[in-house]
Amino acid sequence: MEKDGERTERTRGTPQGGVISPALSNLFLHYAFDLWMTRTHPDLPWCRYADDGLVHCRTEKEAEALRAELQARLAVCGLQMHPTKTQIVYCKDNRRRRTYPNVKFDFLGYQFRPRRVATAQRKEYFCGYTPAVSPAALKSMRVTIRSLRIPRQTPGTLADIARQINPLFRGWIAYYGRFSRSALGPLVDYVNQKLKAWIMRKYARFRFHKTRASLFLRKLAQNNVDLFVHWQSFGTATFT
Repeated sequence: MEKDGERTERTRGTPQGGVISPALSNLFLHYAFDLWMTRTHPDLPWCRYADDGLVHCRTEKEAEALRAELQARLAVCGLQMHPTKTQIVYCKDNRRRRTYPNVKFDFLGYQFRPRRVATAQRKEYFCGYTPAVSPAALKSMRVTIRSLRIPRQTPGTLADIARQINPLFRGWIAYYGRFSRSALGPLVDYVNQKLKAWIMRKYARFRFHKTRASLFLRKLAQNNVDLFVHWQSFGTATFT
């Protein structure tokens, strides 16, 4: 349907957001990409989720050759790779120490890049290539929290706010907390800041006293740690 309300008959493709669209997309890419990769490059590990995919190559030359092949393959199928999102990335870590302009990428809400990683005994650290929640995903989660307008919910209680936040955090922690859980720390701090702002608006004695409000919130969290999921998972020691 056009902006003016006029209906236009569709002659190709599927409507964005349609229930059948993801299923048809996966069926098409199964033949256009999955089986093609298995047949033509059985020695290269790869993965795909919907229209996002990764292929692991041994050298930059091999990656460039594969990109050219894949462009040709998709063109035959009436598709094309995203001009800016498609890139060759060097997975730099303790073993791969060369210099390359691109050493990080985002995939399914995670950002993969070189990070300081501890050994199993946590006695030494080394450079590993590991995933953690991406900056874009953190920004999206902050937007979701901001849309709740927590500081303005002063007629309600913290329990009312917890009923809104906890289901969100359970999902975020279950998904993004599997790797580098500490990367969710900035989001936890952001939510606690919103709760502190709620306290300062609700109680007149804290209106112009950020430090007192932080101390009050910390004590409240320590005595009611089960109230919020992020208090249970990340502790209640750091309130600024």
